[in-house]
Amino acid sequence: MQLLLAFLIVGPLAGAAAALLPAPPGLRGKNPDQAVLRHGVTITGAVLLAAIVLAIGFDHDQPSRMQATTDISWIPALDVRIHLGVDGISLPLLLLTALLTFLCALYSYYRMPAGPSPKAFVALLLLLESGTLATFAVLDLLLFFLAFEMVLIPMYFLIGRWGGEGRGPAALKFILYTLLGSVVMLLGLLLIGLKSGTFDMVALATDNGRGLTASTQLIAVLAIGIGLAVKTPMWPLHSWLPDAHTAAPTVGSVLLAGVMLKMGTYGFVRIVLPIAPDGMRTLAPYLAAFAVVGIIYGSLACLALAREGAGGDLKRLIAYSSVGHMGFVLLGIATMTPTGVNGALFANIAHGLITALLFFLVGAVKERYGTADLDTLAGATGAALYGRAPRLGGLVAFAAAASLGLPGLAGFWGEMLALFGAFDPADGLSRPAFLTFMAIGGFGTFLTAAYLLIVVRRVCMGAHRPAPAALPAKSTTPATPAGTGSASAASAGPAEATAPAEPADVRPYELAAWSPLVALTVLAGLWPAVLLGLTDPAVQQLLAGGKP
Repeated sequence: MQLLLAFLIVGPLAGAAAALLPAPPGLRGKNPDQAVLRHGVTITGAVLLAAIVLAIGFDHDQPSRMQATTDISWIPALDVRIHLGVDGISLPLLLLTALLTFLCALYSYYRMPAGPSPKAFVALLLLLESGTLATFAVLDLLLFFLAFEMVLIPMYFLIGRWGGEGRGPAALKFILYTLLGSVVMLLGLLLIGLKSGTFDMVALATDNGRGLTASTQLIAVLAIGIGLAVKTPMWPLHSWLPDAHTAAPTVGSVLLAGVMLKMGTYGFVRIVLPIAPDGMRTLAPYLAAFAVVGIIYGSLACLALAREGAGGDLKRLIAYSSVGHMGFVLLGIATMTPTGVNGALFANIAHGLITALLFFLVGAVKERYGTADLDTLAGATGAALYGRAPRLGGLVAFAAAASLGLPGLAGFWGEMLALFGAFDPADGLSRPAFLTFMAIGGFGTFLTAAYLLIVVRRVCMGAHRPAPAALPAKSTTPATPAGTGSASAASAGPAEATAPAEPADVRPYELAAWSPLVALTVLAGLWPAVLLGLTDPAVQQLLAGGKP
């Protein structure tokens, strides 16, 4: 178990280094590009398999206990240790990260985004996976900060080098916001470590803030909270997110929304709640207020983008929807109750599955029609997916239904539990204030349903019309692994390149990448105990100060 957890972090790092080396002659395939993309699929597949074996070997009777632990002294003078472990809170996030990275590598093997060499792309993808997995596995404050920062550079280059229009400013905005937030967070982490005499997160959680004064806790929560809120992102620190998602390649958006945003909310649960409870209790009403403003703001922004004539971008709309969905996560955390925090953790996983699926689907729509502009997709020559690509249209409708919180799908339980937690917040918090927050959040669910149903109506419904002659060539060309078939495509005649044809429906490699997300969205919706049975005992112990 210890070796498996260590492999989850070290394996992608070694794979990233190997991706930059020349492929052995027997493994090159048809060309080096294909070989390095296959290498990415192999490494991420091995990491996913290790994560599944770790989950099988996990003692599900004691999910509140740290398991597969490694604790080695690293910097004795500061009592910084290489401390790793997994419990019921971190295990689902490790599995989600490993799954989404593998699906992105598989998707990229067949649909590599336009940009520089695939070697750098695969290396950055694996480096991003290693940093994200490390964030969810480390149990030392300074190691947490290092892992937290490790993911920024890979995502910056994925957006800046493989993104679409506006990628340069979007990547710069992303790195500036997140780095500035991280600097403030580091000050808070150092304050806790130096005042308490240790950076060990398990020891600090067990102490439950007893070694820190109320003023120290307040300052630490404020500093750490700002850094985590930028990554979540929380309104009004969210403005980097829509630009980053709009410009990022499909797999970049999937990983950004599916796992990177979860690092911020995980930090609130793992660090802020148990280590500085008094400071958190003071600031919790403000966190909840910002959360519900984010819910309403995100929904209104989506409604504005979805209306006819607004020229809204579908990727940008989903990015704003994330601001609203993550608002429910923050609201659940702010209640400081087992119900609310469990709801936040459930919503974390649900958002990762559903939004990853949505970004995959929007990427497929954009690839087929050459645009993600809603007015174009809903126009006279628009998508009308139910008639022209019925399976793709059905998946878009399914993902939208899951995102709006339809009962029986994963999006329902987390948001409902977060609202239930706000109905009866922790002792010391104002119940009238949280009842107000609950009412505002509940209204946000109606707005969410409104904009998603508008999107489905505009993109999926409509008359079945012949495809326009100007459809891009790639929408009619059978998918082949990246690096193959380019010569034949280049030699195709003009008639072949622009022949009118219906856009392809769901392709086999797309079905392979999306099916696990659909299945898990249904499973989590019908059987929420699978996830809540892991998180609840760990949350109960965390809020009790490490006492079983």
